Amino acid sequence: MKIYIHESENWTDFIWDNKKVMLKLGEARNQQGRLLGKMESLGFDLQDEAVLSTLTLDVIKSSEIEGEFLDIAQVRSSIARRLGFDMAGTVESERNVDGIVEMMLDATQKYDLPLSKTRLFGWHAALFPYGWSNLFKIKVADWREDVSGPMQVVSGPMGKETVHFQAPDSDRIEAEMMKFLDWFENEHEIDLVLKAAIAHLWFVTIHPFDDGNGRITRAITDMALARSDKSVRRFYSMSAQIRIERKQYYEKLEQSQKGNSDITEWILWFLQCLINAINSTDETLTKILSKAEFWKLHSSTILNERQQKIINRLLDGFEGKLTTSKWAKINKCSQDTALRDIQDLIKKNILQKENSGGRSTNYELK
Repeated sequence: MKIYIHESENWTDFIWDNKKVMLKLGEARNQQGRLLGKMESLGFDLQDEAVLSTLTLDVIKSSEIEGEFLDIAQVRSSIARRLGFDMAGTVESERNVDGIVEMMLDATQKYDLPLSKTRLFGWHAALFPYGWSNLFKIKVADWREDVSGPMQVVSGPMGKETVHFQAPDSDRIEAEMMKFLDWFENEHEIDLVLKAAIAHLWFVTIHPFDDGNGRITRAITDMALARSDKSVRRFYSMSAQIRIERKQYYEKLEQSQKGNSDITEWILWFLQCLINAINSTDETLTKILSKAEFWKLHSSTILNERQQKIINRLLDGFEGKLTTSKWAKINKCSQDTALRDIQDLIKKNILQKENSGGRSTNYELK
């Protein structure tokens, strides 16, 4: 009995309800155009800030979907360095952070270059620079081999696992991937946003690597969407929206991977997720405009590098409460220096003590 879509002959001859899909696609395309128009009306500095915020969110949330939590400051600094953006208070980033940043930037900043087997292997090597995934040694920059059994997506405690999906056998991967890559580069009749939806489902169903398939799937999706925008400047994050809708995302994937080649429901969900992602950029834009207004207001205020670093973190969304000990740790300075910096900002009407009380004194932007 056939359970999974890939067990059917010619399983990638996908079909969909064109009337339903075109209606939703038109809505997504309209939202896409409105957002790009709005962003183009901003100055270049604000556009750069929007791109930096979006790409940071994309990297952070794509990793969170896989249960990996990266340091926001490291991700932001890594992206800024690679894009040549001037940013106060950059920090050093770890190799695993640089790896996923390199992959996402290669996908979005070089979206017009062909997607190939060699390029995918390069992305995979960037994700796993040491050849390990958590405590497990994996095959890097090559297709999986299934030496310990079939590739399965499971959940639940050991002994009571639920198998949500089983990928095609490893001896099929080379042929399946060559077909996918040929379609991705040479199929020109399908709208590029629609192509992003199909590519996402197709690649993650093949599941060609030992690990990292989800993150690479989302990089391919971003690449296809960048092609649809005809722009290297990213102003919305599908990964961030998928993270918000993660439960529905996995449900729709499982439903589609256990269905037939009619992928109407998957496409409609993907397009609505894209619309939601575009709509959510209003919050990002509000933050960026507030940040620009803040620095405009304090353009003549004398601030040291430590103060600039912390203020930028607070404006970008500081995790937890700001204390003197956190200030000292972030800036690698003494707590006495941290307290002097904070008191100076209070005098300059930039920081204030929080009213929440507690054992530690916390500070926030005024």
